[in-house]
Amino acid sequence: MKSPLSATSPARRVRRWLVRVFILVACIVVAGVLWNSPIAESPRALWRLSQMRAPTALPVPVAGVSARQVADTFGAPRGRDRTHAGVDIFAKRGTEVRSATPGIVTDIREGGLGGRQVWVMGPARERYYYAHLDDWHEGLERGQVIEQGTVLGYVGDTGNAKGTPPHLHWGIYGTDGAYDPLPLLKAWRDAP
Repeated sequence: MKSPLSATSPARRVRRWLVRVFILVACIVVAGVLWNSPIAESPRALWRLSQMRAPTALPVPVAGVSARQVADTFGAPRGRDRTHAGVDIFAKRGTEVRSATPGIVTDIREGGLGGRQVWVMGPARERYYYAHLDDWHEGLERGQVIEQGTVLGYVGDTGNAKGTPPHLHWGIYGTDGAYDPLPLLKAWRDAP
């Protein structure tokens, strides 16, 4: 019969410790390889975006339109039970709509008030809403990591905008809900 002390001999304890260290190092190496692989592109981008501050100035997301051309319609009544949770940026049908920020495409859908729409998760995990698109940019996919200026789609009049002049409804949703994007557009115009 072995004595209880031989079960925990110094050699056995060192061996257990070395096995644990080896397993820990192996896990760290595997995690590093996975984190840097293409499969983790979205989680890496989400981490970077969550570390960024919310923008204080943004470019107009419709090609060829300046901030001076965008009317301040945020909060305007829309029907009996809601208000306008963004700004409408009018342009010729088919004009490029570009992402105002780097981000991740979180949704591409058609339906409801927004018609054809794209949602982008941007800096500080704020959500950007691009609605009434005539069409989406070819190849755009949910989960795609994008840069500022990436073409998302084209100005149109889908959803409840059917029959109105073509425009982009653009909204920004922070932690407290929708807020007026126009001051950010004006700040971009006024930035040095």
